[in-house]
Amino acid sequence: MKLISYVHNGREGFGAVTASGVVDLNLALNNAFPDLKALLAGNALSQAQEAVNARAADYRLEDLALLPVIPNPGKIWCCGLNYGEHVKETNREVTEQPTFFLRVADSQVGHGQPMVRPPESTQFDYEAEIAVVIGKSGRRIAESEVAQYIAGYACYNDGTLRDWQRHTSQWVPGKNFWKTGGFGPWLVTADEIPFGTLMTLTTRLNGVELQRATTAMMIHSIARQIAYVSTIAPLEPGDVIVTGTPGGVGARRTPPVWMKHGDVCEIEVDRIGVLSNPIADEN
Repeated sequence: MKLISYVHNGREGFGAVTASGVVDLNLALNNAFPDLKALLAGNALSQAQEAVNARAADYRLEDLALLPVIPNPGKIWCCGLNYGEHVKETNREVTEQPTFFLRVADSQVGHGQPMVRPPESTQFDYEAEIAVVIGKSGRRIAESEVAQYIAGYACYNDGTLRDWQRHTSQWVPGKNFWKTGGFGPWLVTADEIPFGTLMTLTTRLNGVELQRATTAMMIHSIARQIAYVSTIAPLEPGDVIVTGTPGGVGARRTPPVWMKHGDVCEIEVDRIGVLSNPIADEN
């Protein structure tokens, strides 16, 4: 399934994207779950699939304003410096342990919504990433058991204000400005992407390809990342692991390439789809 969170006529909902449109899972499941995170926590993906199979589409996808796939995650763990070319272009060294930082929920927007450049920065950078959404609670998860904890995958643009990221050795300020990241367009459930499937991720800015890599190029695998962060704190349904960006970021180009008002940034993952966001200056 392809699962989305959205706003329709001022009401937030969630649903499944099908060939004929979007099935409203609030209606299809008799309002048993208030949102997609609750559906995952209720271990109800198979129930949702049955409802989708039995119901006609309720909306056209283009009539919905998409939200971040999980609008209300408990935790968003982001892995930094996880592709060799990106480590090289930043003049850093590969570390034995993965590097993580946290994002907050309101730093994200959904597919088609503007990623917002604040007036305090002129160095708004893109980062193509794959997001993993957790579907089952777990603590100290063994790498060999990670697959059973994954609900699915989405595209992610870890939009970064490089000047604010460099204020100190801590990256959090540059990663958490309001509405600077993109998360979408949908969650492709794990049954459609078997664990370990090779995926290719690409960034295009105004149609020009700037990043391309495969998951085989990760330094710390998805299994390793989930094992690591679940040691720090329990993972819960709806938590998000953002798995790192490859080389080719705007900050390391000559001259640097920054996203600006009027641009369109696309993050494509071949097994998921395309996350597209216009760039807009904050009013």
